[in-house]
Amino acid sequence: MNLTYKLTAFWLFLGIGTTGFAAGLIETSRGVTGYQGTPLLDWCGYIKHDPNRPQPVYVDPGSSQVFDRPPSDAILLFGGGQMLSFWEPGSWQVIEGALVAGQGDLTSRQAFGDCQLHLEFMIPQELKTSFMNRGNSGVFLMGLYEIQIFDSHPCHKRQIYPDGQCAAIYGDTPPLVNVCRPAGQWQTYDILFTRPVFAKDQVVKPASITMLHNGVLVHYNAIIHGPTGHQEILTYQPHPDKLPLKLQGHGCPVHFRNIWIRPLDRIHCDSSNMEQKP
Repeated sequence: MNLTYKLTAFWLFLGIGTTGFAAGLIETSRGVTGYQGTPLLDWCGYIKHDPNRPQPVYVDPGSSQVFDRPPSDAILLFGGGQMLSFWEPGSWQVIEGALVAGQGDLTSRQAFGDCQLHLEFMIPQELKTSFMNRGNSGVFLMGLYEIQIFDSHPCHKRQIYPDGQCAAIYGDTPPLVNVCRPAGQWQTYDILFTRPVFAKDQVVKPASITMLHNGVLVHYNAIIHGPTGHQEILTYQPHPDKLPLKLQGHGCPVHFRNIWIRPLDRIHCDSSNMEQKP
């Protein structure tokens, strides 16, 4: 979940448009925290961070998946005792073999577009932090499109708005189901991401993802309607076909391990060739 205005300033630097807002934080009788007065998401009929949006049904994801090794053509960004050579310097640390989030985002040295991304994360138990930062982190595809990390296990009486819960396309689309494991257990994200396509100054094909959370389908060819914004709608603006991956540092020591990525740049090349065939 993006609560830092540094990112907003970065998007404005890129020329990404915003929609103004005057929102207030509220809590429903169901214990769901969210906002009122935020912009309408015209693709679904709910306002951004709407606490009254239907909560995804909880599904027990079953036994933990055991990680063996990445595919032979994958880039291992972190794992196997590897240090932080694939990432820009920052405040994140490697502690007992896990990558622990610090203050500020962790940015990959290499840029990516279409990709298959696998990562594992664990939300620590007994966090001494505010409710809104309960396991708070995120995966920013191309540094712009966030998949939320948050402790959304149903054991908590107080829950965050559906488009901000674990595995949501943040501020955009909740997961199909909630399969969040309890804090202290390792969880997996497996993401197939297709970058947006631009022609001149217009987006002709938005970004999309298909995603498994703990082995369960939570997004299927889901459209990402624009860059991530908190309480505001950010519109697509042209950007390079490849940008660095970011992991969000939100002041919560979320642990990561076994991060690998497979660039899939041929997707757009193959589809373009198919369209040209008679």
